[in-house]
Amino acid sequence: MNSEFHIEGGHKISGTIRPQGNKNEALPVLCAALMNPHSVTIRNVPQIDDILNLLKILEAVGAQITPLDDGHSYKIHTPEITLKDLPTELAAGIRGSVTLLGPLLARAKKIFLPRPGGDKIGRRRVDTHLLALAALGAKVEVFNDGYMLEAEKLKGAPILLDEASVTGTENAIMAAACAEGVTLLENAASEPHVQGLCRFLIAQGVKIEGVGSNMLKIHGLGSHEALQAAEHTVGADYLEIGSFIAMAAMTGGDLVVEDVNPIDLRMIKFVFERVGIQWRYVVHGGTAVGGAREGGTTTKVHGGQVDLVMRAPYSLKIQTDVHGEIPKIDDAPWPMFPADLISIILTVATQCSGTVLIHEKLFESRLYFTDKLMGMGAQIVLCDPHRAVVIGPSKLYASRMTSPDIRAGMALVIAALAAEGKSVIQNILQIDRGYENIDARLRTLGAKIERV
Repeated sequence: MNSEFHIEGGHKISGTIRPQGNKNEALPVLCAALMNPHSVTIRNVPQIDDILNLLKILEAVGAQITPLDDGHSYKIHTPEITLKDLPTELAAGIRGSVTLLGPLLARAKKIFLPRPGGDKIGRRRVDTHLLALAALGAKVEVFNDGYMLEAEKLKGAPILLDEASVTGTENAIMAAACAEGVTLLENAASEPHVQGLCRFLIAQGVKIEGVGSNMLKIHGLGSHEALQAAEHTVGADYLEIGSFIAMAAMTGGDLVVEDVNPIDLRMIKFVFERVGIQWRYVVHGGTAVGGAREGGTTTKVHGGQVDLVMRAPYSLKIQTDVHGEIPKIDDAPWPMFPADLISIILTVATQCSGTVLIHEKLFESRLYFTDKLMGMGAQIVLCDPHRAVVIGPSKLYASRMTSPDIRAGMALVIAALAAEGKSVIQNILQIDRGYENIDARLRTLGAKIERV
């Protein structure tokens, strides 16, 4: 459906909301379910377009999927793989389809993967995936329209990834889980969603050492048949939480985000504080570790719940570096500031007093959406594809815009919520790929937003 958002700015985003499950964890976890010949149950799965498309792919290759009553959980049983060539149109539509390489290679011994789709934010290499799987024993052939991988038997090996690719790490972990012997994976990505995948595999009987670090030791089971039935709950989406934080701060609202994991938000909190946005954590029940039961230092809770609490007013002032020098906010592999929040923090900076350099190191097309913010009145100098200088604050005015990708689309929604007048955002299918029912959920927080 060719829908668009109509957003009337100037209304505070206030109230209480619970974040969706982490999209970037749910995608590889669902792919990993294909390896197990027994039933697995996966909970807290966000109902977004990328997930729904992936479920269609899983069914096409033989998975029996049963939705559970809560609307966000699935029971998945794959007694056998019935199709080794993935549906081209579906696989080409989502970047997450690339994480089917490891599971299907381990389970079916042979797979053809069409070139995956996803956001157009620059070149997105698959070399890391192919090199890692080749190190485990796969024969790799590259064609113009995709990749053919074949391995009668996967064997554990020492692997040094040529970059800390999240999905490359996930593919290597999944393949190694069913390989024969031990795999030592160095320069591994360690994002929360990679950790979530590791916990899912551990629940199925795989021994993985070093979870949360960049060096993983995976003790392969030797065969997918050794995997056990298991349950897994997808963690909260810290990228969506960052989006809600930006909305509340830019519109001057009071917000409570329920059931967050402060460990996932440590660097995000540090960076938002540098532009004058603060919050505290409130612990309900359980035992707090690493700080007070109520306050900004709590990091971990056993058996309870942590809520993120924001209260206006916010200073919205950019903190300069030592000697008053212009600060830089950049992205880097975990645990540094995530690349998927660069669009969000750049938009926030347009409403903050001061000047900041935003440096997007990973993708050469992600910052091109800034022309839309400039059209709304923001003072931004796009220095090159990777760097932008933001001078604030600037009054934003409503505009008609097109969403170029998931994260830039959400950044434009946030800008429209803070702008004067009524904005129109087209191509919102991009936003729906990453945010579940976002317009309805924002209306519960006071937003004037309609899907037309």
